Amino acid sequence: MLGASSATGITAFPSNGGALEPAQEMAPLRGSDDEGLVGGIRHGSHAMKSADFAVTERPRLDAIKHFPTVEFADYERRLAEMQETLQRAQQAYLGTAHRAIIVLEGWDTAGKGGVVRRLGWALDPRSFKVHAITAPSSREKSLHYLQRFWERLPEHGQIVVFDRSWYGRVLVERVEGYATQTEWHRAYGEINEFEKMLFEDHTRLVKIFLHITPKEQILRFRARLADPLKRWKLSYEDFRNHARWKDYELAIEDMLETTTTKRAPWYLVPANNKLFSRLAAFRIIADRLSKNVALEPPKLDPKVAEAAERLLGIRLPLGNDRSH
Repeated sequence: MLGASSATGITAFPSNGGALEPAQEMAPLRGSDDEGLVGGIRHGSHAMKSADFAVTERPRLDAIKHFPTVEFADYERRLAEMQETLQRAQQAYLGTAHRAIIVLEGWDTAGKGGVVRRLGWALDPRSFKVHAITAPSSREKSLHYLQRFWERLPEHGQIVVFDRSWYGRVLVERVEGYATQTEWHRAYGEINEFEKMLFEDHTRLVKIFLHITPKEQILRFRARLADPLKRWKLSYEDFRNHARWKDYELAIEDMLETTTTKRAPWYLVPANNKLFSRLAAFRIIADRLSKNVALEPPKLDPKVAEAAERLLGIRLPLGNDRSH
């Protein structure tokens, strides 16, 4: 049974349980409630840490009542800092056997697309890919459900985002009856083994779930309906899924409890405030991708420096270590 202080299931891993500390300590993130403990998320006089969002036991989504906010100026500054960290991490991955996968799941309108866009603004597209997962094709339906994800895994040195993922098997396919009970029950073990293989193959895996309330989702539906440039994002399924909120809530809680592991933990982010949730997502991604990675920019190839001086007359200043 969960105690009152851990009812949401969002608590930090113990120091020996694989928690990831931030690559760089940040100044306190101040929101509308300077000293609140929000669903296990400490903010105000404390620095935001990715471990604050880690799922370590079964969460209760309806127990998350507080959703932190952040001022726009603070948001822009912090986002820029973390985008730079990710740029450095991306450079460090190039030419190595390492790769990374970012799994973004969440309620409809929770803000996955906003996170993806801001990652795209920061990272070089030559080694950064996004896969927006939709319903499987007729061919994909004839294969094992993981097959289409195997085909989209990153190459060496790449960072890949899955905007929705293999977790559809235990979410929409479960709730809507596209998978039998036997199939989606079996999927928990299959997914854990799949992710274990990825980990052992030098793949860093970041799994984030963006949580909003039913009321907030209605507000966002209304805003999209009123905006001609955003109406295309809506579908009949969005409204149908909202009507089955409790069914999806149960499936999400089961998923988070069953597939969070020390190697690949879930991070549950309260996302009613888009600015806060983007910062939280970037904090988590930056910490996971930069842990134990040398973030110094690679040194300039001496052949490139020599050619620049000989052919173009561009000479590096004395004392420059050619690392920038």
